[in-house]
Amino acid sequence: QAGLTQPSSVSKDLRQTATLTCTGNSNNVGNQGAAWLQQHQGHAPKLLSHRNNNRPSGISERFSASRSGNTASLTITGLQPEDEADYYCSAWDSSLSAHTVPQISGEMRQKLKSSPGLTEHTGTSQFY
Repeated sequence: QAGLTQPSSVSKDLRQTATLTCTGNSNNVGNQGAAWLQQHQGHAPKLLSHRNNNRPSGISERFSASRSGNTASLTITGLQPEDEADYYCSAWDSSLSAHTVPQISGEMRQKLKSSPGLTEHTGTSQFY
């Protein structure tokens, strides 16, 4: 199976810890890991973690990335209102010689909303 998949629903409250997962295969995540990006509505995506799980300068320590086999994870501790955003994983796929992108590889976004309650939509993860 080519591409990346992310779960369709996650629910957490403010100040809790959220873990997002991104599953690929041995050609992408399992080979070189995955980068994580955050995108607030109306703004450009921001890199939260490189493929080697290192945070770029200026990214809060509340965001930490890891990998186990073909699955990459992003953990966000102490959820804050400003964490409401779309989150993407991205990986280099050696079989495609290209970075995976949503339109090509079926990668899904995870929408985090940090207010009470939960609404579930296919293909997104929303905190309410």
